[in-house]
Formats: sequence, structure tokens, C-alpha cells
Amino acid sequence: MRLCAGEASVGELADPFDMALPSFMKHIHVLETSGLVQSEKSGRVRTCRLSPDALVGAEDWFQQQRAIWEARLDRFEAYVMKLKKERAAAKRPSRTTKKKGAES
Repeated sequence: MRLCAGEASVGELADPFDMALPSFMKHIHVLETSGLVQSEKSGRVRTCRLSPDALVGAEDWFQQQRAIWEARLDRFEAYVMKLKKERAAAKRPSRTTKKKGAES
């Protein structure tokens, strides 16, 4: 989240976390390998920045998944409504049942 605000040094990024810098660097390396983060070393300072273009593929996948799940939920809702109508119809006495009960 910090990188959403702009570039930051590894030290700045690691500061809020309770972990050793070498362990934190492993996390940065994973993000770099995935293409989500780029870093550049200048002297003793390594600066990181987001690579938003790397998120385009993930965003496309999420949109496809959203469409799939929305369609599934729509079908599920239709099925539940059908069951409710069927149960309501089963609980209502039919007209012939009402007439027989009234004659008794």
C-alpha cells in the first residue's frame, strides 16, 4: 500500500514491520520476480516502485471471475425463488380442499 503513494526505499517499506531486513528483502524479491515491483539501487539505497502494468492481467482475470460468479449467483437466486414459490403453493389449500372443509 505504501508504494501506491509513490517510490520508497526498502528501509522505509520495512520500517513498519517487525522483521529483519534480509527477510523483508525476500518479500521484495518475490514482488520483483512477479513483475509487480521494480527496484533500483543508487549507492547504498534501494528504491522500489510499483509496476501497475503488471496488474492488467490480474485485473482481466478478476473481471472474468466476477462475471462467472455473478451468473452463478443469479442462477442460484432464481432457483431459491422457484423453491419459495413451490413451498408457498404447497402450503396453500387448494380450492377443492376448501369446499370439502366448508361442507363438513
